[in-house]
Amino acid sequence: MRIGVPRERMVEEYRVGVTPAAAHVLVSDGHEVFVERAAGQGAGFSDQEYLDAGCRVVGAGDAWDAELVVKVKQPEAEEYRYFREGMALFSYLHLAPAPALTAAILESGMTAIGLETVQRADGRLPLLAPMSQIAGRMAVMVGAHFLQRPHGSAGILPGGISGVPSAQVVVVGGGTVGLGAARVAVGLGARVVVMDTDPERLHVLDDLFDGRVGTLIAQPLVVAAAVRDADLVIGAVLVPGARAPHVVSAAMVRSMRSGSVIVDVAVDQGGCVETCDHVSTHRAPVYERYGVLHYAVANIPGSVPRTATQALANATLPYLRRLAAVGWRQAAREDPALARGVNVADGLCACAPVAEAQGRKWTAVSELLGGADLS
Repeated sequence: MRIGVPRERMVEEYRVGVTPAAAHVLVSDGHEVFVERAAGQGAGFSDQEYLDAGCRVVGAGDAWDAELVVKVKQPEAEEYRYFREGMALFSYLHLAPAPALTAAILESGMTAIGLETVQRADGRLPLLAPMSQIAGRMAVMVGAHFLQRPHGSAGILPGGISGVPSAQVVVVGGGTVGLGAARVAVGLGARVVVMDTDPERLHVLDDLFDGRVGTLIAQPLVVAAAVRDADLVIGAVLVPGARAPHVVSAAMVRSMRSGSVIVDVAVDQGGCVETCDHVSTHRAPVYERYGVLHYAVANIPGSVPRTATQALANATLPYLRRLAAVGWRQAAREDPALARGVNVADGLCACAPVAEAQGRKWTAVSELLGGADLS
């Protein structure tokens, strides 16, 4: 199969879809891998490394001229012209809050598989998990950075010091992102509270942290009280494939102390903090609402591209090998987790949360696969 790896176009996105090591495995399997020039440069992988791995280094058009295109982030508008029938795109898509991208994919007739919606029967998201781990850990690190006074915040040391209280960190969501955030916040010496709607998940966190982290059920009044007293709020809410609900309202943000900081990791799915009303970038990462600094970067792991690219390639390579070996339809028939990742195919929306968010008709993936049993 002809596999294309374009350079990422999102502002300050330095990751790349395939490492030279992973590309070498695909080439050894008998496939052709076409990597756009400088695609790996931001992550520290040179064109020569890809050439040494057996790839061809090409221009953007040739990287998109493939049966399977592998990216990290969703395509930018300038890339829509490369969409065509017969192509399969394997990338993080986050289509629920992106109707224009969804429309372009539907109109092209291409197949789009979202890494973030590949889901196992037990609910785990194997291709989102490594990036969620990074984003959760980075969220507290950047939050601690922007709590420093030169950025216009209150000037609080997360761990405090003898005789001075440490920062209050509130993590909204106890999944992979929330766990990573809690670990780093505890490591910095902050006082940490994690909120979630699932009591069983909170039990797991209690056991993991052995009482070093407070846990609360995320009911509106409880969330409001916790957010009001927080120095740093981490938004870590995820509904796979769907637009994130606004768990932290604008009224809650208005109640926070001036100089507090919010990091909304869910912003790539629309954001779980109501006042995170637009996506920021690594170049201009924060903006102020009601005296509170908001960090709303949609590609947090892109700031550590070497680590993130290697972690992503480790997770995606088994899926890539199967997709390249038998094509997306057969691979989806054989693997229900991969089938759940199919967002669009044959000009139809196959992801129910995306369809619901955009008021579109939904067609089950099993129907697109001829009634395959995906249980």
